[in-house]
Amino acid sequence: MARARLLLVEDDVALAELLIWNFEREDFTVEHTADGEEALMLAREQPHDLVLLDWMIEGEISGIEVCRRLRRLPETANVPIIMLTARGEEEDRVRGLETGADDYVTKPFSPRELVARVGAVLRRVRPALAGERLAYSDIEMDTVAHRVKRGGDSVPLGPTEFRLLRHFLEHPGRVFSRERLLDSVWGREADIEPRTVDVHIRRLRKAINEGGRSDIIRTVRSAGYALDEEAA
Repeated sequence: MARARLLLVEDDVALAELLIWNFEREDFTVEHTADGEEALMLAREQPHDLVLLDWMIEGEISGIEVCRRLRRLPETANVPIIMLTARGEEEDRVRGLETGADDYVTKPFSPRELVARVGAVLRRVRPALAGERLAYSDIEMDTVAHRVKRGGDSVPLGPTEFRLLRHFLEHPGRVFSRERLLDSVWGREADIEPRTVDVHIRRLRKAINEGGRSDIIRTVRSAGYALDEEAA
């Protein structure tokens, strides 16, 4: 099972420590900040599978504003956001959801329940968490047997193209810049030029589009690439 990566934005130190302990116990990777500006920076620097965001964080940028800005950025527009807040009024809940939050948890809450709700959201948006088989549109991948099929036909891929496709399948619809793909697929220590990503994208496209199939990889000008069936 893939290890999910969470961004926790919470300025209550005791609560943050409690949540980090509970999520790490369930094999999540948690990155924490108490600052809205830093949250936006971290979200852009490294892909996260979900953001846990406190409405009432202190500082110049509120939690609701962080949510609004995350939804405007191509890199984070599709990342699930769960708001954590003491505000329980219906008007506040509606405002949070209209701003772009996917779910809303009112304090006080059970950490175990929150872990379960996060897991439920991630299983919907990230197929990798469901097991060894990934699928999107007509593409299927067996991550154990290292086999890929499109429309039922086998697709031969090199090791790098396989890893690249796997990353896209784990985050369907999300736009990744060349730099972020380098970090996620090759690793931060890799001494590779960002333009190398374009070469492997072309190879991946050629392989999965064999036989005149539609191009499912979307190029977003000045932003990067995404696996998106609407691009076909």
